[in-house]
Amino acid sequence: MRGAPRGGKAPRIALFSRFPEAGRAKTRLIPALGPEGAAALHRRLTERALEVLRASGLPFELRHTGAAPEAFHEWLGADVPLAEQGEGDLGERMARAAAEPPVILVGSDLPDLSPGHLHAAAAALQSHRAVIGPAEDGGYWLLGLREPMPFLFEPMEWGTEVVFAETMARFASKGVRPSLLGRLADLDRPEDLARWPELAG
Repeated sequence: MRGAPRGGKAPRIALFSRFPEAGRAKTRLIPALGPEGAAALHRRLTERALEVLRASGLPFELRHTGAAPEAFHEWLGADVPLAEQGEGDLGERMARAAAEPPVILVGSDLPDLSPGHLHAAAAALQSHRAVIGPAEDGGYWLLGLREPMPFLFEPMEWGTEVVFAETMARFASKGVRPSLLGRLADLDRPEDLARWPELAG
């Protein structure tokens, strides 16, 4: 199977997204777009990411929060595989999604994400224990694992500029040398909107 790591099992792509409820989705963009505008942008980004996952041909699931599964199926289609993110901080929710590798974790706020990025990550897992894509804001936009690595998801300052550096330090402490993908920008803050004006309208 295309992108299958050693052992023959293709990595599952876990896409993280929240229901696009005004006032609860993309809250950091509310000052620029208003509650309805921020939620509408989040809706477009999730739909765009889902198109990329479908086009990749890799198995995937939507890790959801903010509404019942029925609401997500009504929005995105009954054929979309769903799994609840569950409670806890981002690390705890990612740890849950990564409990059964091989897996590739990715967010829904990546306008430039392409099937090629997912194929590259899957291919990297054929020869590496992990793969990571650094984000321009100091976090990471993708994390792929061929084996359980719960130490990556222990408490840190999630959502800040230290996340990538801290994650790399944790890899190093365990002797893991991940494959590095190229940098991508995510759309999280008002200043990011200028990069993708077509999405803000």
